[in-house]
Amino acid sequence: MKLITAIVQDKDTTKLSNAFVKANVRATRLSTSGGFLRSGNTTFMIAIEADRVQEVLDIIKDVSQKRKQFMVPPISLDAGGDHVGAYPIEVEIGGATVFTQEIESFYQF
Repeated sequence: MKLITAIVQDKDTTKLSNAFVKANVRATRLSTSGGFLRSGNTTFMIAIEADRVQEVLDIIKDVSQKRKQFMVPPISLDAGGDHVGAYPIEVEIGGATVFTQEIESFYQF
């Protein structure tokens, strides 16, 4: 058995959950936050047979799309110079961060 931990942007959560149900993949959802943009994320924890890991990774990759978004970077008050205002920059967001681990034992009560 393997444990897959996938962190995805909230925008992709419902679509990914539906894809897991369709593929008969059981997943536990946790609301999380963090990252560069401090935006909402969802972490999926999936215990799955080793021979289905690639199937789950393909589902995550297909659903969790990268997209571009404009953001205003924070201004550092320590920086010298005359900073009147920050200009928006385009950043890439979305996609997924995925970890796989061996499961020593698995119980379902």
